[in-house]
Amino acid sequence: MELNKLDIKSLSLEELTAQMQRLGEKAFRAKQLYEWMHVRLARGYDEMTNIPKSLKEKLEREYAYTALSAVTVQTSRIDGTKKFLFALADGNRVESVWMKYRHGNSVCISSQVGCRMGCRFCASTLDGLERGLEPSEMLDQIYAIARSTGERVSNVVVMGTGEPLDNYDNLLRFLQLLTDENGLHISQRNITVSTCGLVENMRRLADERLQITLALSLHGATQEKREALMPVAKRYRLEEVISACRYYFEQTGRRITFEYSLVGGVNDTDADAAALCGLLRGLNCHVNLIPVNPIEERDYVQSERRAVLRFREKLEQNHIQATVRRELGRDISGACGQLRRRYADEKAGKQ
Repeated sequence: MELNKLDIKSLSLEELTAQMQRLGEKAFRAKQLYEWMHVRLARGYDEMTNIPKSLKEKLEREYAYTALSAVTVQTSRIDGTKKFLFALADGNRVESVWMKYRHGNSVCISSQVGCRMGCRFCASTLDGLERGLEPSEMLDQIYAIARSTGERVSNVVVMGTGEPLDNYDNLLRFLQLLTDENGLHISQRNITVSTCGLVENMRRLADERLQITLALSLHGATQEKREALMPVAKRYRLEEVISACRYYFEQTGRRITFEYSLVGGVNDTDADAAALCGLLRGLNCHVNLIPVNPIEERDYVQSERRAVLRFREKLEQNHIQATVRRELGRDISGACGQLRRRYADEKAGKQ
């Protein structure tokens, strides 16, 4: 993002209208610009054919325009999943994933460059946090993928690199722009935001009363197990996090999703399943069981298939809805942070 320049793609239509008035332009120019950016997905002012040259020159002078470019795109030979590595204006890289389902196309985007949460099984956090993404940088991951594939995106998951609620204000603006009827107008019900459990911001998000799905990265059914896998758990006790989940449901009526990465011999035993059933009893929720993607820097291994199915069966016997997530993109570094890290290592000359 260019210093001292306003980020035009992060402005609401009302703010853009005020900016046009400041420049001495008619208010209808804001609507034209907004449509070019958020509906026609223009990559720059030069593509905006009904905007006069004089205004384009003002816009170039006054505003930064986010248009991400793909450094590399990998396509899975197994299932057609596409993994994009995007270059940001400051030289950083973020990754996004495009997944094709029967019910529509889903894009998983990043919310930060790197991450400071320190989850033990995640490649995103190995180099720490660089910065949060601007709303426009989150949006343009979706826009760039829609342009590249030529297909409409119907579902968005903010579950890539970063902790979305650690970039709260930019996340909220992104959600407002993504769901705006004047833009792509993706339904709030088709958006999922994940969190490691930042309790204060979970409660803030609940108070917004949006209709998005909140997905909690749980990964352990006891305080001790969770702390071993997720350092952030030392800051937020498990009972606080579950209380915030209950509050989110009370405020929004939206069922909570719990993400539970199964690590062989670590959190996939019958005792773990029993503890999870006790923890979630009475909560309107769904559990997403995720066979962990092994990463080279950690010694965790994926649970055996029979252990995964047994774990799901234990939950269902206790009337807790559970599914085993389809593994997409395993052959293209599909897990969070793997492609970005591999690219950085190659640039640094590491093998």
